[in-house]
Amino acid sequence: MARGPKKHLKRLNAPKHWMLDKLTGTYAPRPSAGPHKLRECLPLIVLLRNRLKYALNGKEVQSILMQRLVKVDGKVRTDTTYPTGFMDAITIEKTGENFRLVYDTKGRFTVHRVTAEEAQYKLCKVKKVQLGAKGIPFVVTHDGRTLRYPDPLIKVNDTIKLDLESGKFNEFIKFEIGNVAMVTGGRNTGRVGVITHRERHIGGFDIVHIKDVLDRQFATRLSNVFVIGEGNKPWVSLPKNKGVKLTIAEERDRRRAAGN
Repeated sequence: MARGPKKHLKRLNAPKHWMLDKLTGTYAPRPSAGPHKLRECLPLIVLLRNRLKYALNGKEVQSILMQRLVKVDGKVRTDTTYPTGFMDAITIEKTGENFRLVYDTKGRFTVHRVTAEEAQYKLCKVKKVQLGAKGIPFVVTHDGRTLRYPDPLIKVNDTIKLDLESGKFNEFIKFEIGNVAMVTGGRNTGRVGVITHRERHIGGFDIVHIKDVLDRQFATRLSNVFVIGEGNKPWVSLPKNKGVKLTIAEERDRRRAAGN
């Protein structure tokens, strides 16, 4: 019988989008408890060692972090298995680099380089709107933040633009038809398109229909949709392909064209 929290994660049970090879070890870094779920995050060690190649092993990752060189959302993090996730801004001041974690169309985290100005803010999806003690209204965001006294127009599924320096937010995007959104779960993860329709299912899952730049329609659950801009203008920069998923044949043709 299991007693207490799990402390290990087997290599084969690790999320596929970390892209760890099978044979390098038995175990994978188990993310610490934090703002993002185990299967929807990228631990700092995987980011620095496997993606950015700044370290060769865990020991080097630890020495980088212990020099307090890496900031996540404007705060220094020294935990090697700290879970970074969707929309997090990662800053390495020593190299002058800023990254934002967003999904590519294959459903993997892509470490997308952004400007220093863009790394000053992030978008947060509103998960809950409630009244707290003494009638103080607050919202809870997708990355576990509790923000008090929100604009009364902000509802669940809307997106707020959070200033990381001050922790304040003043701009927000409503979840409504005609706004551009990114899919953060399911088969269409990483695709970007304009919301065209919302099916309401009482007692079931609401379905949202989205249309991308190439006029391809797809549908996903409401919980997987993250609004990223008003109209068709995203508030954050997108990685290459701009969230447009190509078929395998189209990918092949593009590779051949680039090769020639």
